[in-house]
Amino acid sequence: MSCCLQVENLAKSYGDLLLFEGVSFAIEEGERVALVGRNGSGKSTLLDILAGRESADEGVVTPRRDLRVAYLEQNPLFPPGATVLEACFRSDSPALQAVAAYERALADPSGAGLQEAMNRMDALGAWGYEQRAKEVLSRLRIGDFDRPVGVLSGGQLKRVALASVLIDPADLLVLDEPTNHLDADMTVWLAEYLECSRTALLLVTHDRYFLDRVCNSILELERRGATLYRGDYAYFVEKKRERCEAEEARRESDRNLYRRELEWMRRQPQARATKARARVEAFGALEERLRTTRTQASLQLDVRTTRIGTKIFEARGVCKSFGERRILRDFDYDFARYDKLAVVGDNGCGKSTLLKLILGIEQPDSGTIEVGESVRFGYYSQQGLAFDEGKKVIDVVTDIAREIELGDGRRLSASQLLQHFLFPPEVQHGFVARLSGGERKRLYLCTVLMRNPNFLVLDEPTNDLDIVTLGVLEEYLRAFRGCVLVVSHDRFFVDRVADHLLVFCGDGEVREFAGSYSDYLAWRRDYEAARQQQAASRERAAAPVSQQAPVRTEPARKLTFKEKRELEELEREIPELEREKAALEERLSSGELPFEELQRASERIAELIGRIDASSMRWLELSEIGG
Repeated sequence: MSCCLQVENLAKSYGDLLLFEGVSFAIEEGERVALVGRNGSGKSTLLDILAGRESADEGVVTPRRDLRVAYLEQNPLFPPGATVLEACFRSDSPALQAVAAYERALADPSGAGLQEAMNRMDALGAWGYEQRAKEVLSRLRIGDFDRPVGVLSGGQLKRVALASVLIDPADLLVLDEPTNHLDADMTVWLAEYLECSRTALLLVTHDRYFLDRVCNSILELERRGATLYRGDYAYFVEKKRERCEAEEARRESDRNLYRRELEWMRRQPQARATKARARVEAFGALEERLRTTRTQASLQLDVRTTRIGTKIFEARGVCKSFGERRILRDFDYDFARYDKLAVVGDNGCGKSTLLKLILGIEQPDSGTIEVGESVRFGYYSQQGLAFDEGKKVIDVVTDIAREIELGDGRRLSASQLLQHFLFPPEVQHGFVARLSGGERKRLYLCTVLMRNPNFLVLDEPTNDLDIVTLGVLEEYLRAFRGCVLVVSHDRFFVDRVADHLLVFCGDGEVREFAGSYSDYLAWRRDYEAARQQQAASRERAAAPVSQQAPVRTEPARKLTFKEKRELEELEREIPELEREKAALEERLSSGELPFEELQRASERIAELIGRIDASSMRWLELSEIGG
């Protein structure tokens, strides 16, 4: 296997902030590498350097000759006057530039340059790219190809940028958080697309299911260096644990040696003997090694929670629409104490609007929302907090409080709290403008939690947070003594945090599902497959004789007595199963069942769907025989 990209001794710093140094690795053809590391470790900067958007302070990046690189930035920008389709063809690729010229010529009423553009399309074999672009955009739920990019939301812009990268015939795809703003279906499609591609891949993602499915190597940025693990995410976790245990054992040995040598140094007079000088020098090297390999700080989320009462939140008959677009229709729900609930559904269905209704930011068109007096909301918005770029990080926190009380009664100063959130003193006294996207999210999370909420409302909290921080946040939310309502497309995160789901089904209908996100996706796949099979069966049954199987010339077989009895039993059984299924679905949507009954009802519905499908197929078979 030949090398696609070689990196040797790369270093990058901004002023006195050193991001990384001595970074060396290689990406082989067809290799799929995930870049992981804490926020602020330099992941996006490294991608910018590899894509040619930034220069390194030291080191060399050696691409293979004629290597074509397609880069998805974390925050892509487009010319404001471009349409969606034009934005997809902004690449340096000659074929995509030919398609862009052809689109411009088509839009010109005079037709000037159309023939020349068509000839260029022929010469480059570019006719398939336009159709490919439209297919990719459709899979990413971007339908209006002539819409100006200037009116698109941030999530839509990211999906257009992703489409432009996927249709570009590149040898190396460099993707920075490609699953941000993708729902579960789009993420599954993207994973399948990349799995089938032979293109080399380097990506940054927080989605651990996606990472484990797509990538076969892990490159970790840590302690200003990089380590490459040839294996999947599970292999990386295992080997990293082994490496950390070995380092801790070496460090413990160094500490013991340091204590002995420190005692000797204190007793030893200033000697000039060669042996003594060598020992002094060895002591200095040991001291330096202990200082540079000190145990890394870990993120701690142990802020105090305000006590929550028995009445939390009640919604009765809530309706909400924006013009013709219906968000909620007769929505009812009662939050229980310590409820941990995830809201899932397609992009644009109204999940964020539901959160804003609960918080009182939006008002319902009809119905009532009552919030308990003891409820103290902590809201983490998808848009984040608009920090003052000219402020220092420490000032952002002290504007809220100079001290914070922890869950065990201890009190921390603002500076100590920031160190709990992995902001060392040199970063605390730096300006917000120097923070990475992930560090800003971590600072925002700090400002939300330090207000001691007892009802956390989190809108896409996983975007831009590193995997380490996500793991700590998951553990914090699982132990949180209050209510949690979260919107997220990160299946791993939702599976770990939520006890059950609110599912947006479309046209304002919201149903409760008792189970994990993975359970829901599996149930939905089975349900959709059963529905399609039933529809196909009904179409076959309703089709004219000429469209069915050729007419048999042999005499038609008649039903036996046993088969007649079976047909009669099926005609009685199928409606009963349908009624039971409808009754269970109505109970599920009532919001009044306890968790155990919800779980049993969901499992029974899945069982009923299978029985109805099998019984319907047998009924059709016997009906055809009985003619």
